Amino acid sequence: MDYFNLFFLLCFSWKLFISNAHSSDSNQQPIPTEKLLVLTVATEETDGYLRFMQSANYFNYTIKVLGMGEEWRGGDVGRSIGGGQKVRLLKEAMEALTDQEDLVVLSVDSYDLLFAGGPEEILRKFQEANHKVLFAADGLIWPDKRLQEKYPSVRSGKRFLNSGGIIGYAPYVNKIVEQWNLHENDDDQLFYTKIYLDSFQRENLNIGLDHKSQIFQNLNGAIDEVLLKFGTKSARVRNTVYDTLPVVIHGNANTKMYLNYLGNYIPNAWNYERGCGVCDHNMVDLSQLQEYPTVMVGVFIEQPTPFLSQFFQRLVTLDYPKDKLNVFVHNNEVYHERHIQRFWEESKDVFNSFKVVGPEENLSQGQARNMGMGLCRKDPGCDFYLSMDTDVMLTNRQTLKILIEQNRKIIAPLVTRHGKLWSNFWGALSLDGYYARSEDYIDIVQSKRVGVWNIPYMAHIYLIKGEVLRNQLKERNHFVLEKLDPDMALCRHARELTNHREKDSPNPETFHMLRVPKGMFMYITNRHEFGRLISTASFNTSHYNSDLWQIFENPVDWKEKYIHPNYTRIFTENYLEEPCPDVFWFPVFTERACDELVEEMEHYGSWSGGSHEDKRITGGYETVPTDDIHMKQIGYDKEWLHFIREFISPVTLKVFSGYYTKGYAVMNFVVKYTPGRQAYLRPHHDSSTFTINVALNSKGTDFQGGGCRFHRYNCSVDSPRKGWSFMHPGRLTHLHEGLPTTNGTRYIAVSFIDP
Repeated sequence: MDYFNLFFLLCFSWKLFISNAHSSDSNQQPIPTEKLLVLTVATEETDGYLRFMQSANYFNYTIKVLGMGEEWRGGDVGRSIGGGQKVRLLKEAMEALTDQEDLVVLSVDSYDLLFAGGPEEILRKFQEANHKVLFAADGLIWPDKRLQEKYPSVRSGKRFLNSGGIIGYAPYVNKIVEQWNLHENDDDQLFYTKIYLDSFQRENLNIGLDHKSQIFQNLNGAIDEVLLKFGTKSARVRNTVYDTLPVVIHGNANTKMYLNYLGNYIPNAWNYERGCGVCDHNMVDLSQLQEYPTVMVGVFIEQPTPFLSQFFQRLVTLDYPKDKLNVFVHNNEVYHERHIQRFWEESKDVFNSFKVVGPEENLSQGQARNMGMGLCRKDPGCDFYLSMDTDVMLTNRQTLKILIEQNRKIIAPLVTRHGKLWSNFWGALSLDGYYARSEDYIDIVQSKRVGVWNIPYMAHIYLIKGEVLRNQLKERNHFVLEKLDPDMALCRHARELTNHREKDSPNPETFHMLRVPKGMFMYITNRHEFGRLISTASFNTSHYNSDLWQIFENPVDWKEKYIHPNYTRIFTENYLEEPCPDVFWFPVFTERACDELVEEMEHYGSWSGGSHEDKRITGGYETVPTDDIHMKQIGYDKEWLHFIREFISPVTLKVFSGYYTKGYAVMNFVVKYTPGRQAYLRPHHDSSTFTINVALNSKGTDFQGGGCRFHRYNCSVDSPRKGWSFMHPGRLTHLHEGLPTTNGTRYIAVSFIDP
């Protein structure tokens, strides 16, 4: 028999053997789960690796990690060819397993992969595929497009091999990888592709591709194919094109951020039935520590910001030992220097240390943030770095403790702008690296989904572990990158974090192939209410107390700063008084509101002098003049009318039942009574349906005398309370006069409403 016929006979016999093996596979018993071994390559424990292991442990996979502690020499597989080191490690591992004919080996990546199902499911689907070795399939060919025509055609499904997932019987996998004789940075996928495209090897080793993503779902080029599917215990990905439930989800190429999104749910991170399934994993109990960690707090004032004094007050009242807080403040605004000075004088001895860098240093935002972070990085005793922009209003005093206990490398509390979907994180990025709305963004912002979420971008406030700054983020210029703003630069550095040999490596020739992506996960938590973001976009600093003008832009903070804390009790507890018939007395302003309004008027300084001649009013003549400044003169008329409608009108409806005010007033002004200018006001009726009269300072402290007498009832109120308002009818029934101020200066705010 000649060699040609012998070769033909051998091939035929081999095909017959394979055919019989195929037919017998259908009658096989299910493969026991203990016969499945997962092999993965990881040279260090990145965030992606830890997530992979968490999903594997959830399903009780048996995992063997290859290469841990080795230096990565397999190239930058996320951006170019490479990965040969993975094949070499797999080859070495398979040498010891080749005799275990019934062992099924699953070889997968770890940094960008997670499990959505268990060993039983993956073994069943492997058996149903009826191959000895099964590779993941892709709709895109890589790395050599010239090989496309050599691929076998398929009627339905993905045509091209992807080396991120391999499952097969140990002897057959070994026959493949034992052929490896290339370099560490040669391409692993090209190596496997050439073997698959060799028809002889493909048939004799019975190699197949998972064409319809029964087992392996590669996300590159396929994001539109997949949808999240929620179950009672876990979440899955459904491939809607092939109607399959893949077991292994692989975020290959540029889909890692989408994998991070899926990882917020798969397998058991969150579902509708149980909520967050992993939020309490690896948490730290601060109460069990001998002492609290030391925190460097970086505070950044990079633009004019309203309510800065309230920001600093919240910082001081954080429920955290102040001797464990070191504060660094960068102020880039001359307008805020007086606010900083006041805070310095009040709080310089409160914290362990306090450092201020002002606008005279002329630092850019990136430089300032690098400086603040650097203070923690270079201090071995700095356990955490908390970065805060001053547009963050923390209403939760436990925020710092909560973030530390969550025990993430980088984590931010969710803060949102009141009444809007604007927040301090993005759930996704567009192709050019800017904002894109993720499918779950609105639900997270509105707390319909509560948990700890892996996200691609955060800003305004975040906590970073000190050890991370001294290791993964040890470079000193993370806030400067191309034309990106500082926070975007930091997040991009963290997401695309890489490790590489320095240029002065003992072996410079290998510099180009040691760079490996080790993306760091950033998290945001909405497990608690933390606070809000204020708007700074239209903050006009031309006023002395510019916060007064923020009633439209930041109504919650305006109310918190300026409306009396007992105001709401008017409606819940009838917290008001009636000192004279139809004269109602109630709290409306805080002392701070009163002080700032007086300061604003005195800063303006053009008091009318109490003359009858008054060009500010129609006709130019005032019959009952006061020494005053109109709200319109300081540009505050719109804000004041809004105050009347929001906070006076509800009281009007309560005390004058059935009367619905328009909340309109032409005459809105602050009156100044002093013995030397105008000490009193003669009896008169107001040109209004009703009048409010708010006391802006305190009798006995700021002035003597004063008050108001209502003639019809022979009733006087001579001890006005600062921040409290009178409300009384203006015409017909309530003739009244201003009693003499005998000493000091008395200020009142007056409005003639519904003239």
